[in-house]
Amino acid sequence: MFKQLLFTFFILFTSFQINANKNPNWGPTGHRTTGEIAEKYLTKKTKKQIHKLLQGESLAFVSTFGDEIKSDSRYRKFNTWHYVNFPFDTEYKDSDKNPKGDIVMGINYCITILKNPNSSQADKTFYLKLLVHLIGDLHQPLHAGRGEDKGGNDIQVRWHNKGTNLHRVWDSNMIESWNMSYIELASNARILSKEQIHSIQKGTILDWTYETQNLAKKVYNSAKIGEKLGYKYSYDHFGTVRAQLQKAGIRLAKVLNDIY
Repeated sequence: MFKQLLFTFFILFTSFQINANKNPNWGPTGHRTTGEIAEKYLTKKTKKQIHKLLQGESLAFVSTFGDEIKSDSRYRKFNTWHYVNFPFDTEYKDSDKNPKGDIVMGINYCITILKNPNSSQADKTFYLKLLVHLIGDLHQPLHAGRGEDKGGNDIQVRWHNKGTNLHRVWDSNMIESWNMSYIELASNARILSKEQIHSIQKGTILDWTYETQNLAKKVYNSAKIGEKLGYKYSYDHFGTVRAQLQKAGIRLAKVLNDIY
């Protein structure tokens, strides 16, 4: 009986690992860093509305919600909302859209629900949590990567001599190797002037998507299939990761302030 239970647990755990690696996003630490940074830029009015909807939970706490619901089959329709794939150097409006939706459609839908006075309280809470997550994902370069390699998921590399893929290196490997909590990462975000903050906040969701896609081109050129990555790679690129987490937080706050 014990062997049967152990075998069942192994199968379930293996299945979870496969599904978790299939389409990763910023890891929990990255998402929570973005949520924590966003809190610093919210207006009092926005904070009050969010506190009411989230019943006291912080943006950092709910930032992983979009990944958590992937384990529930009722929410599979949201799986494609975490990324967008369209040919580089083309216009999003001219591209073939995923009929199941993408991150651009997903973010705009969340905003529509939150702005609609007729939306239910439950819907507003759900889509607020999802919005927090998706704004974070929008700033991970490979979430606007190439469809043919699943945003770098099919590009196998080594991270400190352990097998991984380029997408996961940017999602979590670099962040986790830095060995800092989301509180530490957020509190050590770069000090910005009002002009720099204003510059980051400018633009639309689509403008930010193009910016992320331009970064994706650089990420693709940063490593080759099978390459061993480690300290030097982190030295060269972790600054970009930190900058993207900070931009995501500042822009998330801008979106929320505009809504409320």
